[in-house]
Amino acid sequence: MADLKERLLPPKPASAFNVREGINRPTASGRQAFQGVDVVEVKKRGQGLKSWIRVDTSGNSQVIEVDKFTMMRRCDLPARDLRLLDPVFVYPSTILGREKAIVVNLEQIRCIITADEVLLLNSLDKYVLQYVIDLQRRLTTTGVGEVGEVWQSDHSDMNQRRGNRNFENLYSNNSPDYLPFEFRALEVALEAACTFLDTQAAELEIEAYPLLDGLTSKISTLNLERVRRLKSRLVALTRRVQKVRDEIEQLMDDDGDMAEMYLTEKKRRMELSFYGDQSMVGYRPVDGASISLPVSPVSSPPDSHSRRLEKSLSIARSRHESMRSSESNNENIEELEMLLEAYFVVIDSTLNKLTSLKEYIDDTEDFINIQLDNVRNQLIQFELLLTTATFVVAIFGVVAGIFGMNFEIPLFDVPSAFQWVLIITGVCGVCIFSAFVWFFKYRRLMPL
Repeated sequence: MADLKERLLPPKPASAFNVREGINRPTASGRQAFQGVDVVEVKKRGQGLKSWIRVDTSGNSQVIEVDKFTMMRRCDLPARDLRLLDPVFVYPSTILGREKAIVVNLEQIRCIITADEVLLLNSLDKYVLQYVIDLQRRLTTTGVGEVGEVWQSDHSDMNQRRGNRNFENLYSNNSPDYLPFEFRALEVALEAACTFLDTQAAELEIEAYPLLDGLTSKISTLNLERVRRLKSRLVALTRRVQKVRDEIEQLMDDDGDMAEMYLTEKKRRMELSFYGDQSMVGYRPVDGASISLPVSPVSSPPDSHSRRLEKSLSIARSRHESMRSSESNNENIEELEMLLEAYFVVIDSTLNKLTSLKEYIDDTEDFINIQLDNVRNQLIQFELLLTTATFVVAIFGVVAGIFGMNFEIPLFDVPSAFQWVLIITGVCGVCIFSAFVWFFKYRRLMPL
């Protein structure tokens, strides 16, 4: 990984070192020269140059510096598509199929995929470097880059008609293990994004379940705050996973978008039409007369019949190519759909994990609310009993207030009158309290 970082770091130009050396060199008076900024770097920054990692079909990687408008012309992309790759802005996950490129913005992987290369913004992020390593390993083991080399060697040794047939055979490989270069790069990007999201979901699960179990056993402010933070992270991660899932599902539902992503197929058609036109231009009738059509008695230009023949052959060839391309598109769309469906299953499994975790958190919250409601009900019952007991005690206060009046009655002269008053008042209080408790239980205000 360290070697790859050193290779992918953009090299500093020699002019920048010369400027720095000239600035740091002391003057004749012994003072240090003016500590200015790097002129070359300021110039590059003014031109809007960005460092990109380029990976070709052979797995070779290099660092290039290209400005925004050059990249737009190179990949035939609008400015809004390049804005999706800017790390300064935060955009949701997106996969866009364009005429000559596929714009991929999946979590940490932001790249442009063409039929011949993959362009990533140069970054020291470990996920970007891991994507480059995985892509190089995938291209090296499968040998996709050999297709172009075989075509060039065959084309240099054979004539155009033989070369067209070889070119078509090379690009129309229908083996189940074959995928075009752009789909291999897209597959690595999908694999990296799905793995990254699944890893985060697994880490969140490992952290969540013990914390929720601890909260059910002991409800405290600290545990509630931890669960609140955990739920916030879960909602954010679920939103990102849902966006990736929706993007893949949207691609699978739209056959036009999937057909637009066949960059190698479109390049093959352009090459076939180009070499077909060259072969038709190279065709000329012998001795100025058509060999397939009779000479018309009406005076006509010498090349009119050949032009008609070329036009009819061109129309027939275009019809044949359109029929064959439609059939191949249906087959290729099925291949791309199978590829997307495989990663749709992976990201859907990750989403199911997060959904199960969210349901577990909701169940825990419901359990805690039930516990709190139970405690609240117990407090209400205790308050009801306490209020009833207070009412019973208030009866003693009423009796004491009555006997505390300043008047004389014969009962005051009886020696055992005070004991009888206490006994009768206590019995009445107990009976009243028992009646209240029986009424509460009868009305199911208290547990039996």
